[in-house]
Amino acid sequence: MQRERKLCLYVNAIKHLGEERDSRAKVSLHSYCVHVNRLNIRRGIMTKNYWQFIREKVDWPVFLFSGGILLAFVLFSFFKVDAVSNFVNKGFDLSIRYFGAYWQFLMMATFVVGAVLAVSKYGKVRLGDAKKPEMSYFKWVAVILTTGLGAGGVFWAAAEPMYYFLDVPPMHKGIVGGTEEAIGPALAQSYMSWGFTAWSVYGAISAIILIYAHKHKGMPLKPRTLLYPILKEKVLTSKWGAAADVFCIIGAAAGTIGPIGFLGLQVSYGVSSIFGIPDTFITQLSVIVILTGVVLVSTLTGIEKGIQFLSKLNVNMVAVIAVFLLLLGPGLFIINSFMSSYGTYISEFVNISTFRGDEAWLGGWMLFFFGWFIGFGPLVALFVARISNGRKIREIFVVVAVIAPVVTNFWFTVLGGTGIFYELKNLGSVSGPLEEGGLPSAIIAIAGQMPLGSIMPSVFLILTTLFVVTTVDSMSYSISMAVTGDGNPPKVVRVFWAVIMSTIATILIKIGGGGIGALQSFVVIAAVPVSILLLPVVWYAPKVARVLAIEQGIVKEEQDMVMIKEVAADRETELKSQ
Repeated sequence: MQRERKLCLYVNAIKHLGEERDSRAKVSLHSYCVHVNRLNIRRGIMTKNYWQFIREKVDWPVFLFSGGILLAFVLFSFFKVDAVSNFVNKGFDLSIRYFGAYWQFLMMATFVVGAVLAVSKYGKVRLGDAKKPEMSYFKWVAVILTTGLGAGGVFWAAAEPMYYFLDVPPMHKGIVGGTEEAIGPALAQSYMSWGFTAWSVYGAISAIILIYAHKHKGMPLKPRTLLYPILKEKVLTSKWGAAADVFCIIGAAAGTIGPIGFLGLQVSYGVSSIFGIPDTFITQLSVIVILTGVVLVSTLTGIEKGIQFLSKLNVNMVAVIAVFLLLLGPGLFIINSFMSSYGTYISEFVNISTFRGDEAWLGGWMLFFFGWFIGFGPLVALFVARISNGRKIREIFVVVAVIAPVVTNFWFTVLGGTGIFYELKNLGSVSGPLEEGGLPSAIIAIAGQMPLGSIMPSVFLILTTLFVVTTVDSMSYSISMAVTGDGNPPKVVRVFWAVIMSTIATILIKIGGGGIGALQSFVVIAAVPVSILLLPVVWYAPKVARVLAIEQGIVKEEQDMVMIKEVAADRETELKSQ
C-alpha cells in the first residue's frame, strides 16, 4: 500500500509540474494509480460485505441437508459402526438387486445416444456462448481425464486386473484363474468397469443440457439444472430440484472422502514398507494433512492455474511411467495383452454389459463400479460443462466417452498387466501381498519388481497422492458449484468442502476400516436417486441438440417442423412465466 500511495503522489507531482517529457510514463503511472484506487474500493466493498455475499450465494437448505446427512453418518459411525455397516450393507444389496439391471440399461443408452449425436450432423453444434474454448485441447483433455479417473488411477489400476486374473469373472466360463488364458478376460472386465459406458455418464450427453440451460437460459450450474427441460424455470424453486442437488452432493462427497481415507492408508502402508516408519494413525493423519494443504494451495490459485497444473502434471507423470515400463519393463507383454484383451472387450461388449447371471458377483464388482460412476456422474458433468464452454457436442463425446476410457484402459494394462506378468513369472509375488494387505499393498508389490525397484514404490506413492489431490480439488469445486450455482464459486466455500471431506476421512480412519468401507457402499445407495435424475437426460439431450442445431443453421427449419413447433411452444411458455 505504501508503494501504491507513493506512485499516486508521484503521478500528481508530475501533473502539477506540467513536464512534457516522459509523457507515456506519466499516462501509464496515472492509469496504474486509477486502477489501484478502483481495486482498493472493490476490496473494501468485498471485505465489508463478503460474508453477506456468501450468505446470499449459498443455497442453505441444500447445504445443510447434504452436510447434515454426512455429519449424521459420521456420528452414527463413531458410536455404532457395526450397526451403520449392517444398515448400509442392506441398502447396498437392495440397490443392486432392484436397480442393477436399470443401471446397465442407463449406461448403455447414454453411450449409444451420445455416439449417435456425435456422428450425426448434431455433433457440429457448438455449446455455450464462447467463440473459442477457454482451455487448450491438451489441458482440457488432461483435466477431464484426471477428474474422471481420480484415485482409481492407481488404487484399482494395480489391483482390479489381478483380482479378475486370480478369480475369472463368471461370464467367461471354463477359464482357469491364474493361467495365461485368464489374462484376456481379466483385463477385458477391467475395461468394462472403466470403459465406454461408465465414462459416458460423466457428461457425454448431460453436459449438453447443462451448458444450454446455463448459458442460454440463465440457469445455475447445479445438478437440478438437468431437470430444466421438464420443469423449466420452476426447477429453481422445485423440491425435486433441491432433492437432486442433495443426493448428487452426498454421492460425490462420499465418493471423494473414501479415496482420501484410502490414500492415508496406502501412503502410510507404503512409507512403512519402504522406510520403516510405523504404520500408525499419526502417519495416516500426517498424509491427509499434507494432502489437504496441497489442495488448499490449488484452491487459492483457481481453476485456471491449480487444477490445470495438477492435471497436466498427473498426465505427464503417467505418460513417463508408461513409456518407462514399455521400454525397460515387460513392454511387449503389455502391448500384446492390451491388443488381445481389447479385442475380447469389443467382441464381448454387449454380452458383458448386459450380463445378469451372477447377482452376487455383479454386486461386488461391475455394478459396484457402475454405481460409483453414476453417483459421481452429475458432479463430474457439472465440472465438464464448466470447462467446455465453446466446445462442440462431438468433441465432448469423443473425449469423455472414447479417449478417456481408452487411455484409462491402457493405463490399467500398464499397471495391472505388469502385475500379472510378475505374478506369472513368480507365483505369489503380487497375489500374496494383495491377499494379506488388500488394495494398499498391490501397487507396492508390483512397483518393487519393476526396473529401479528401489525407487518406483516411492514414485507411485507420489502419483497416487497427485491423483487424489486432483480428485479432491475438482470435487470440492463441483460441490461448491452445486451449492452456489456459480461457475466460479467463492474460494471459502471450496476450502470448506476440501477441509470437511478430509476431516471426515480422518475420523473414519480413526474409527476403523468399517467406517470407510460403509461409506464406499453408501455411494452406491446414493446412486439410486441420482440414476433416476440421469434418465430424462437420455431423452432430452437430443432435443436440446436439435434446438441448438436450428439456431446455429446446422439444420434447416423446413427439415424439422415438429422441432420448430416445440421451440415456439417453449418460448411462449417462457414469455407467459415472465
